Amino acid sequence: MINIYKKAGERIFLTRSMRGYTRETLAELAEISTKFLYEIETGRKGFSALVLYNLCNALDVDCDYIMTGKQKITYDKNVMMMLELFDEDKTEQISRILKAIYALLN
Repeated sequence: MINIYKKAGERIFLTRSMRGYTRETLAELAEISTKFLYEIETGRKGFSALVLYNLCNALDVDCDYIMTGKQKITYDKNVMMMLELFDEDKTEQISRILKAIYALLN
């Protein structure tokens, strides 16, 4: 059981870091203490379903991802239709543009 919490804590830490959140910011969004978040991220403590739910909402990830590392991927139908309009040779350029936009917005 401890291994599950350790892996989940690692995924929470990595996701928090990728989102650019401080530990204080995420703890506030998830309505837990900074110390408790540290203990979760380091695998020292487990957490309730409510804490998991709050963390996932704050990080904008599925609970499945935090607990198992597997993420359900959903695609916006309209976005996919737009991408299909481009030739394959243009997809690399589109990918770079989208990554730049993502970096600007986050």
